[in-house]
Amino acid sequence: MESLIKSQHAQKLAGHSGKTPATEMIPATTGLTMSSDESMMLKLIQHTHSPDAREVQVRGLLSLVEDILDRATLNSDDSNSSMLPLPTEDKLMQSSVMSVLDNVSYAIDRVGCEIAYKSLTGSDAHEITMSVFEHLSSFHWDGKLVLTLAAFALNYGEFWLLVQFYSKNQLAKSLAMLKLVPVQNRVTLESVSQGLNDLIQEMKSVTACVVELSELPDRYISLEDPQLSRIVSTIPIAVYWTIRSIVACISQINMITAMGHEMMNTQMDSWETSMLANKLKNIHDHLSETLRLCYRHIEKQRSSESLKMLHSLFDTTHIDNMKILTALIHPKNHTTPLQDGLTKRKVHLDVLRRKTVLLLISDLNILQDELSIFEQIYTESRRNLLGMDGKSHMPYEVVWVPIVDPIEDFERSPILQKRFEALRAPMPWYTVDSPKLIERHVVEFMRERWHFMNKPILVVIDPQGNEASLNALHMIWIWGTEAFPFTRSREEELWRRETFSLNLIVDGIDSVIFNWINPDNYIFLYGGDDLDWIRRFTMAAKATAKDSNVKLEMAYVGKRNHSHREQIRRISEAVSAENLSHSWTEPALMWFFWARLESMLYSKIQLGKADDHDEVMQGIKKILSYDKLGGWALLSKGPEIVMIVHGAIERTVSVYDRTWKTHVPTKGYTKAMYDHHHDEVLRETGKPCGHFDFHITARSGRIPDKMNCFECHRPMEKYMTFSCCHDDKLLDQDENYNF
Repeated sequence: MESLIKSQHAQKLAGHSGKTPATEMIPATTGLTMSSDESMMLKLIQHTHSPDAREVQVRGLLSLVEDILDRATLNSDDSNSSMLPLPTEDKLMQSSVMSVLDNVSYAIDRVGCEIAYKSLTGSDAHEITMSVFEHLSSFHWDGKLVLTLAAFALNYGEFWLLVQFYSKNQLAKSLAMLKLVPVQNRVTLESVSQGLNDLIQEMKSVTACVVELSELPDRYISLEDPQLSRIVSTIPIAVYWTIRSIVACISQINMITAMGHEMMNTQMDSWETSMLANKLKNIHDHLSETLRLCYRHIEKQRSSESLKMLHSLFDTTHIDNMKILTALIHPKNHTTPLQDGLTKRKVHLDVLRRKTVLLLISDLNILQDELSIFEQIYTESRRNLLGMDGKSHMPYEVVWVPIVDPIEDFERSPILQKRFEALRAPMPWYTVDSPKLIERHVVEFMRERWHFMNKPILVVIDPQGNEASLNALHMIWIWGTEAFPFTRSREEELWRRETFSLNLIVDGIDSVIFNWINPDNYIFLYGGDDLDWIRRFTMAAKATAKDSNVKLEMAYVGKRNHSHREQIRRISEAVSAENLSHSWTEPALMWFFWARLESMLYSKIQLGKADDHDEVMQGIKKILSYDKLGGWALLSKGPEIVMIVHGAIERTVSVYDRTWKTHVPTKGYTKAMYDHHHDEVLRETGKPCGHFDFHITARSGRIPDKMNCFECHRPMEKYMTFSCCHDDKLLDQDENYNF
């Protein structure tokens, strides 16, 4: 940006059209509206602008000038302003300022004298301002402005220095008398001080904006952007009105000293300073908005570059994982970006060197149920790997990566900060020390490459920094840490060992159900959100078992949809209280049951096993689809699953005495029930076709291009719906794809 503002081409900016760049342009802003007079004036100003090759580093000089203007004022105690804390001594900064002054002190003195002389001879303010532009024609726009402000600071600072030390220093008193400074007339001085303070503040603000604009990196800002061209074209006008305001201020001070005691009883006319202050305020607002848009544009460009570099880094071979991890969670100047979950101490990324790292990526709305189950699996795995030395020899480490996007929400929200701390406190694994350490381009990378959509994912980085899995959560839910090292080949190997049985469906979720699984037991798992249906079904089913002299166990497993969470909790409590069947009163277990079923579905789809001949896939599809319809049940004899049926099973068990009871002695309990249900009940009620919900976060290859109905085997149609989910008193609006 510096080369743009300081370029000789800046003379032509007002008429520059340029070409639309390939990159995103800076967003439009309202900007300043120039009158026809100002448009003509702009041409005159640009005509005086002939900068040479000199580069003036104005930042240090501006800091010195601002310090002078901050101290040069009238307070109730004249010495108050001089007692402001001294700026921190910086020899390098002082050296820089002196270097600048060596080259420009003559220009500062010349401008100060030019304004003072012409203001006393009655020259017009515009004429004086244009004269300043002529004298400073070889400087760039920011240089013109800072040098003129320095000339004013020299004049204004000297004036108030004499006022402040008049009563304390004889030299100051004598000089004040010689210069006719009306130090004894506080009415006049207060009028000057009050009238000029607001204007001086606006002069400083506009100057700071112009300097800041000049310092923007031109690598990311191009005049080929028409919007930027229009923005920069207003800078000469901003410089003009600021210098004209400086002329007005110097004229007032010089007028007081020139007329001396004749001015003692004269109230200064504040109209001009008020008008100029308002003008500069509008200019400052415009320049501030310009800076905001430029910084946003630069941030996007830098983020885009960083994003490309991050993608390239992941496509490169490394000797270990440190470059990858550093690029993700180790911003500059932060040597300890992790917190150890056990000791709660901040640690360096080196603790993860050459280890398999599981990045648990989530927003701050991650479910406590999810964290609770994950912690149980993690803690159990550490216990199982406890060595003779009493230390856990984990082949992998977990790191929680909290995402708050945009990060500005986290910085200005104490609620989010407290939620982060509350989530992190019980975690036994490593956590990123703050969401602020996850930079914007890293979040974008996670969304693009790993398809992170705010719902938790578990990305596995192997010891060499390669992506072993883009989301191993489904493997964790199905097999726990037995899935290590969480690769596709390991996932395929584990599936080859599985059969569609009650052992797979229940696994170790509930030891009660697991202990039921023996060849002599019949087991009903059932779900739904209709308590009346549950009462009828359970009582009728238990009656059939008693009459048939078979041992039947029943367990209520709730419902998949989290929007029914509170309702399901009440139903589960009622099922237990009324002794209808076994039920999970702990919400985490119910959540885990459904999370595992979904994980099995996603795992099969991801491995390309979403076909009609896969027994596990067909069974999972039935459970998930029937759950969507309402009540459902799964019947097994020991570990063998006999049938999975929808709510019509309640009718089947209710008509036991009148229909299939007589067939139990010859066919057996399950065969008699199965035949009647399929031959009689389904003939009357019909088989419902499949219905699936795939959350939008399940995309990235886990939603198949097509699916066939498990009942009629015809291709299913796709629909898109929006579903609002209320969970734990937090409104979480989810977008779902329904198939």
